[in-house]
Amino acid sequence: MKTKTLTFTLALLCLSSAIRAAEQPNFILMMADDLGYAGLSCFGNRHGIQTPNLDAMAKNGLKFTDFHSNGTVCSPTRAALMTGRYQQRTGVTGVITAASHRNAGLAHKETTIADLLKANGYRTAIFGKWHLGYPATFNPIHQGFDEYVGFVSGNVCNQSHIDQAMQEDWWKQDQLTPEKGYQTTLIGNHTVDFIERSKDAPFFVYVAFGAPHYPIQGPNDPPTRGPDKVSQNSIDAKRAYREMIESMDAEVGRIRAKVEELGLAEKTVFFFCSDNGHSMGLGGEYSADPALRGSKATVYEGGVRVPGIAYWPGTIAPAVTEEVGMTMDLLPTFASLAAVPAKTEYPLDGIDLAPLMLHGTPLPKRPLFWSFKNTGAARLGPWKYVLTGNTGALYNLDDDRAESIDRSADFPEKFQEMQQRYADWFKDASTNPSGPQIDPNASATPVK
Repeated sequence: MKTKTLTFTLALLCLSSAIRAAEQPNFILMMADDLGYAGLSCFGNRHGIQTPNLDAMAKNGLKFTDFHSNGTVCSPTRAALMTGRYQQRTGVTGVITAASHRNAGLAHKETTIADLLKANGYRTAIFGKWHLGYPATFNPIHQGFDEYVGFVSGNVCNQSHIDQAMQEDWWKQDQLTPEKGYQTTLIGNHTVDFIERSKDAPFFVYVAFGAPHYPIQGPNDPPTRGPDKVSQNSIDAKRAYREMIESMDAEVGRIRAKVEELGLAEKTVFFFCSDNGHSMGLGGEYSADPALRGSKATVYEGGVRVPGIAYWPGTIAPAVTEEVGMTMDLLPTFASLAAVPAKTEYPLDGIDLAPLMLHGTPLPKRPLFWSFKNTGAARLGPWKYVLTGNTGALYNLDDDRAESIDRSADFPEKFQEMQQRYADWFKDASTNPSGPQIDPNASATPVK
């Protein structure tokens, strides 16, 4: 009798798990690298860059016109993406560089978005750029991902896969495993293969493109690092930069096509964004929005306002939103859409965007913050406080998207309020990070 009861109980548990798996959507999170706000044709590119696949997702999904990266550079944004928390709380306040931070990485005590979904029945994978730790101990497979193929540094040659410290940097799991091919195409290949193999279970795949980060190389350009290298200056930057973005868009189309071929379109959530704004020089200006001030490594809008697209056929209605989202919001959002508790080692800073995505519900009013080196910023509604060194300024983004008119003298009380908000946040977020500071000088100390 006990055996029959146990068998029946196990059968119910298996049935419950199967029903839950059938209801849980898949997640495909795609992040570009150094793509400015106007890097896609659907976000107003002025340099002939054509992105029909991402344009179609924006047209048929939710297009964010006020989405922001957590960081002004690569590693901090990726730390926030993984943890749902301000990167200052993790210690990843600066770039984990190949030269200076070869032994550093995201603390293992952090609960990543992959940890969370894997614990709730998801198959998890990342293909492409990690940039949260060079040693094998910090490899993505030790941070919640079942599978990894890609590079761990800030940038690699798109052809030779050699990093800026002239080291081989192409991994399968936590082992260096060279693979021939153009970086963007390889990322697409592995993503499509993973989706094919994971079609019968809920999956989460993080597609971390290296495009259009330096080195600037199109699919047919030679390597710029390694024994057969050519000078970056010998490559037409405008042409190659365009090809990098258009190749990324082509892989997005190939990934979507595989999802549709497998009949998974209506149970798969796509989200696309960039890790920060455009870089300066070597083609970066071709994804810049000239109406926005600043670029990568600045807290002005040009450094942190990025394209954002949420796409879920049959569930997310086509719309454009001016609601303010941020990279750290994706962990609680995916947890909500998967109907799993967002239980992490530490409290989250990000919020659930699902009500906005599914029903158009306005997001709660909240302050947002940025800090990098000697600059910082606080945003609440249209008001944005910017700190540079010991000098603060106040901008109203509704009237002045270019952040060109300092309104601190006109609204002294609002200026003081925003200044204090930044100071309070900085003190709180910088206290007892979960890991060692990647760069002790990577956050602006508030003016006292």
